[in-house]
Amino acid sequence: MRKRLRFAAVVALLTLLLAPAPALARSDQGPPATVPALTQWTPESGAYVYRPGARLVADDPAERRVADTLAGDLRAAGHGSVPVVRGGARPGDIVVDVKPSRSSLGAEGYELHAGTSLSITGATETGAFYGTRTLLQLLAQGDRIPAGRTVDVPRYKERGVGVCACYIHVSLPWLENLVREMAYNKLNQLLVELKVKSDSHPEANTWGYYTKDEIRQLVALGDKYHVEIIPEINSPGHIDPWIENRPDLQLTDSDGNKQPSRLDITQQAAFDYYTSLMDEYAQVFTAKSWHMGADEYMLGSDFAKYPQILKYAQEKYGSGATPQDAFVDFVNRVHDYAASKGVQLRIWNDGLTGANTVPVKAGTTVEHWLNVAVKPSQLIAQGYSVMNASYSLYLIRGGFHSDTELLYDQSWDPRSFEGEKLTSARGVTGAKISLWPDNGRGETENEVAVRLWPALRHVAQATWGDPHPDATYTEFVARGAAVGHAPGWRDLTRVPVADGTYAFGRSFTASVQRTADGYVTLRSAAGCLAISGGKLTLNVPLQPGVEATWDTCDPSGTLQRWELEPVAGGYRLVNAITQMALTVTDDGRIVQYPADQRTPAVWHLS
Repeated sequence: MRKRLRFAAVVALLTLLLAPAPALARSDQGPPATVPALTQWTPESGAYVYRPGARLVADDPAERRVADTLAGDLRAAGHGSVPVVRGGARPGDIVVDVKPSRSSLGAEGYELHAGTSLSITGATETGAFYGTRTLLQLLAQGDRIPAGRTVDVPRYKERGVGVCACYIHVSLPWLENLVREMAYNKLNQLLVELKVKSDSHPEANTWGYYTKDEIRQLVALGDKYHVEIIPEINSPGHIDPWIENRPDLQLTDSDGNKQPSRLDITQQAAFDYYTSLMDEYAQVFTAKSWHMGADEYMLGSDFAKYPQILKYAQEKYGSGATPQDAFVDFVNRVHDYAASKGVQLRIWNDGLTGANTVPVKAGTTVEHWLNVAVKPSQLIAQGYSVMNASYSLYLIRGGFHSDTELLYDQSWDPRSFEGEKLTSARGVTGAKISLWPDNGRGETENEVAVRLWPALRHVAQATWGDPHPDATYTEFVARGAAVGHAPGWRDLTRVPVADGTYAFGRSFTASVQRTADGYVTLRSAAGCLAISGGKLTLNVPLQPGVEATWDTCDPSGTLQRWELEPVAGGYRLVNAITQMALTVTDDGRIVQYPADQRTPAVWHLS
């Protein structure tokens, strides 16, 4: 694994990320620069020039939805207000067409033709939408688009990113940035393993959860930008965020020890608990897929420590059954429950080691991340759809980072699984990169973003078209820089006050200093303000009510970094890692709490 970049390298990368996008030299005869690169381009003479007075022409409801979104994005990108109209086009207009008869474009392909006017045609609303993303990328490089025509159709139907906000809360603005960037680069699937604050099971509401309104807001953005947001509650392993306060549902080993990270799959009550959570998630998620995880159930142990699992399997499937049959039985029961709600099941692959006699139900999509005995080719031969979620595409806080340059130079594509390279794409749905918080304080969200964007653009390229469109990785990076960020993307590294010494109301006085990753440190004679006490989860103090302390200043200490969040009357202080805001107790202590539990303090800076 590659070593983590040093602090100076982070500064350099952040500077590159926020620098003005350079324009790529382009010939009117060659394809314009986009990410993913255009799969074909037929040049014509002349150019389309975007000028004041341009209109968006769209007639039916699907076309108008695409045009309305495009109008908002043009405005956000600084291209002015463009009216959406019906009727015939005139020179300078942009025409959005949805023509189901253009079946060769498939569910997501489009045709873009630039001339005296510009037209975008898809067989579906989604296809037309992706054509507008190409248009926005072209306009990011100037108002003049060379005349020509492209028909652009993706190679793989699933092009995604996975984010584990399963323990460590990832801020909503960060996730919204991600959705916009994914859509801009034609990625269409976001897996989120996270906790929705439960009304049915308040005992499970340990931080960091999301409120239902927050998830509705995120899902609405995904729907608008054609990004399917798929929820995951990992089970029957890694389920400790949900059952740490439910010992009655925890698996018990042969020594009588409860296992907070393992659900007791032999209990009907455990299954009922899990499906009740699925029902609650269905109140806020609209995706037609459900991810149950199903990975690493016996991580650090083995089935022999739990004889009740073998007993359960043999009672249900006969004397020849194995403990893994009980595991597959649980997966299949969840599959059937999801199917009864019109939802398709997805699982990780590592639990499928071949030790089972009971097969996983048909229709389950297997996301392959780890090289185990049952290879992707075998899963495909057995009739399963397989997604490539390779470990080589991982970005782990404080740990392994995908080597995007190496993957690009190798022309990596979704057929390249851990342990096997397929000769055919048959049965492969696509690929995704995955973000995991194994060391939750190892990096801040802004540091993760620096490393994410090149990887995101690479997986977008590798799943849509030619995985190696440019001769060198440097040229591919320049392609991404040329198209820049999505309209509406927020620069989360902005600090709303200048460095200096401020009085925070009557609470304390501190020197405010911007950090390289876009947060601030607060330094006083007593040290630097930090959250460092209480129970640690993934190396992060996620316990509400923990008191802020003045610790010895450490430039590398991410728990000493803070967001100054502007609100009416002043600023909130939010810890960059715990994502909890500070509040002041009746006895004057400064403590952290989720904003929906205690009203955050508002500090006037002077």
